[in-house]
Amino acid sequence: MALPNHDLTAIASGGGSAGDVLGAYLRARATDFLRGLRLHEERGADAADAADAALGLRGAARRISGSLATFRTVTDSSWADGLRGELAWLASTLADEHAYAARLTRLQDALHRLSGSPEVPAPRGTPGALTVGSARAAALLERQLTLARTRAHSATLHALGSSRFHAVADAVAVLASEVPLDVIAARGRAEDVLVPLAEAARTRLTSAVAALPPAAEDHPYLPDHDAVWHEVGRLLRLHRYAGEVLGEDAAGLDAARLAAAGEALDRHLDAAEAAAASAAAARTPRIAPATAYALGVLHAAQRHEVGAARLAFRSLWQPVSAAAAP
Repeated sequence: MALPNHDLTAIASGGGSAGDVLGAYLRARATDFLRGLRLHEERGADAADAADAALGLRGAARRISGSLATFRTVTDSSWADGLRGELAWLASTLADEHAYAARLTRLQDALHRLSGSPEVPAPRGTPGALTVGSARAAALLERQLTLARTRAHSATLHALGSSRFHAVADAVAVLASEVPLDVIAARGRAEDVLVPLAEAARTRLTSAVAALPPAAEDHPYLPDHDAVWHEVGRLLRLHRYAGEVLGEDAAGLDAARLAAAGEALDRHLDAAEAAAASAAAARTPRIAPATAYALGVLHAAQRHEVGAARLAFRSLWQPVSAAAAP
């Protein structure tokens, strides 16, 4: 869903102050946060609606936290650092339950596809091993990930009822009406203050992309390079949030390709975590050989998806980086 610009492009390019532009964005995202919180409280009995509300709540928390990181010098830095850390904690807590549920669905769907594929060979002497083992592998994954999801759900409920969360909600409620700013930096023109900070975020991203292993050396079947790719995903989110603050035109970005590149990195993260879950399940003591084999095939398939996501990102990034170049 596209976020409203609140005329930020006109403000950023037309002499508006840094405080005006950043304040308008943060107040809007704080309002989104409070709306998501209200919906989450109202729809708690409906699992699907509660999940959607939690997703909106998490998105607002990440945008506020990310913007405070990029434009820290324009705000009261001690306040920004404290709120940013608490919002990061909340976003992570809210993400866990959904992540486990999505991971289970992803792995079960993949097992279903693989068990019916003639392209996957069975080990010698064990005809139909994948079909036999896939049902047991699916049951094992369901037990493990459902338990993890239940624990994450309990942790989320505990977090949302804690004094820590209520302090965060109170701070965001204040933010919806008043943004603590650095008096001097906030008076500067947006194009003089915010644009260089957004450019610095872009530079950090482009440097991280440039430091990625060359495609010829980037072996997706080994998880050694996952961390650097996940960091690129984090920096890309910050870059996109900075563009939202300034308005897409002011950021000078190919927004559609940038969004697609972000989606590729999201797929990368999902596949890498799913591969790790299948590998962890394969280490369960005393599982049958057919189950272990099915989990091994599943792990390889998810690592293949990791490689596909990396290739997709590389193909999307080149036009984006060229469009953003001065």
